[in-house]
Amino acid sequence: MANETPDNRMAAFRDYRARMNARIGEIDHRGIKRFFRLDSAAYEPGALDPKTKELLGLVASAVLRCNDCIDYHIDQCIDAGWSDAELYDALNVALVVGGSIVIPHLRHAVESIDIVRAERIS
Repeated sequence: MANETPDNRMAAFRDYRARMNARIGEIDHRGIKRFFRLDSAAYEPGALDPKTKELLGLVASAVLRCNDCIDYHIDQCIDAGWSDAELYDALNVALVVGGSIVIPHLRHAVESIDIVRAERIS
């Protein structure tokens, strides 16, 4: 995703993710299909509601240092109604659990929050 700017970084990410997920969906591999279904099922209602599960996904993604995952969960968390203050508090948990190596991903997450909020306003 070359030539990204903050204005188009999230749009480029969403486009790439959708395109590649569609391509992966064309692959006739039982294990891959099962994993994708398992991933989707993890965020369905259960003992925890989907909104909470998305916040947990954001924290886990930050600790695992996966910016693509952070972007996905930022989108989902904002759509679910989490406030910036709640997102920052959750990201603080990720920082404490993951340590200083999470700081670059915290920067990425904060920029992503700002981008998505700006998109929602315009």
